[in-house]
Amino acid sequence: MINRIITFSIKNKFIIGLFVIALTGWGTYSLAKLPVDAIPDITNNQVQVISLAPSLAVQEVESFITAPIEVSVANIPDIIELRSISRLGLSVVTVVFEDNVDIYWARQQLTERLKEAEETIPPGLAQISLAPISTGLGEIYQYRLKVDKGFEKQFSPTELRTLQDWIVRREMLGTPECGRY
Repeated sequence: MINRIITFSIKNKFIIGLFVIALTGWGTYSLAKLPVDAIPDITNNQVQVISLAPSLAVQEVESFITAPIEVSVANIPDIIELRSISRLGLSVVTVVFEDNVDIYWARQQLTERLKEAEETIPPGLAQISLAPISTGLGEIYQYRLKVDKGFEKQFSPTELRTLQDWIVRREMLGTPECGRY
């Protein structure tokens, strides 16, 4: 088999040359159109529904809030996965959509379906809202304030917390986001 390919290539140099030129042109075109990012966003297309009900136990959150929300959003088109977490006073329902679904369309669909769910949830029981649009890469930066050796007695944990709240946090809020369009 290899011998026949080699023989064909030797006998038809012009065709092989054209094939190589076409392949090189196609590769160059593909390379020019390839989106390159320093840190690719591999997060799936998802919307989260967060419900706060501070006075409810886990079982009550599951039955009164999480289950009605899951039932009302289950029939939205292009859903890949529907998962939820119910904790003490907190319900988080995550709806994962196909990659080609517009995130704003998905949020609109969820908003419409949440109106249906709110009819089955007792009034005033929970605050239901959609989580902000974010990616898995958008919320990974963590830091800590550390006191250099020799200055441990100068700063108490309360003073470090005050520095964090009034100085560091305010400075970091003004930091522009990187990697956005």
